Formats: sequence, C-alpha cells, structure tokens
Amino acid sequence: MTIEELQAICLRLPGTTEDIKWDTHLCFNVGGKMYLVTSPDDVPATASFIAPPEEFETLESSPGFSRNKYLARYGWVNMDNIHLLTHAQWEQYIRHSYQTVVAKLSLKMRKQLGAAV
Repeated sequence: MTIEELQAICLRLPGTTEDIKWDTHLCFNVGGKMYLVTSPDDVPATASFIAPPEEFETLESSPGFSRNKYLARYGWVNMDNIHLLTHAQWEQYIRHSYQTVVAKLSLKMRKQLGAAV
C-alpha cells in the first residue's frame, strides 16, 4: 500500500476531508473528526486508526503495531509500516474507523454528509 492508495480509499467515503496536522501528519476526517492519521514523510510511512473493539488487543500485540499513546482509550492503534496490511484489510479498517466516527456525529451532521452508518 501507498499513501496515495490509502488516500483513494478515504476519499471515496462520503464527507471525507483531508488536512495536515502537527506539521507532517496527513489526516483524514469526517465531520471535522479524524479517522485516519498518516505520516507520509516517515520511512516507512506510518498510520493510526480506530481498531474494531474485538481486534484491538490482537492488533496492539502484533509485530509492527502498538497502542496509540494519546488515543488508545478510544481504540486507536499505531502501525509502524503501512505495508503490514493488505489492500482488503486497509479497506476494512478504514471503513470501520470512519463508521465509528460517523456514528458519534449528530444526526443532522450525518444527513448533511450523506454518510450512512
């Protein structure tokens, strides 16, 4: 996977925006809330996302993964190389992270975004 491929997956999701945070992190957001954070300038490129609750412990203990220092209590995991996941796995994890964020948005915001959960 490349950052461009992750970007393409994210930009297909309704209401997705992207911005740069903390000078070097390319973030993908919906309703102003992050659902995927990447570090494209790192070699290899890294990422963080909200893991499914039933997979959080498995992922965080897998080689190349760890709890997100600041957001682990919300289910976020870090990965030290975006190549650790297949395209299909990325599709699954990005969609889950996106849907988790969308579910917490107001009904009005969800309707504006056209984002169905």
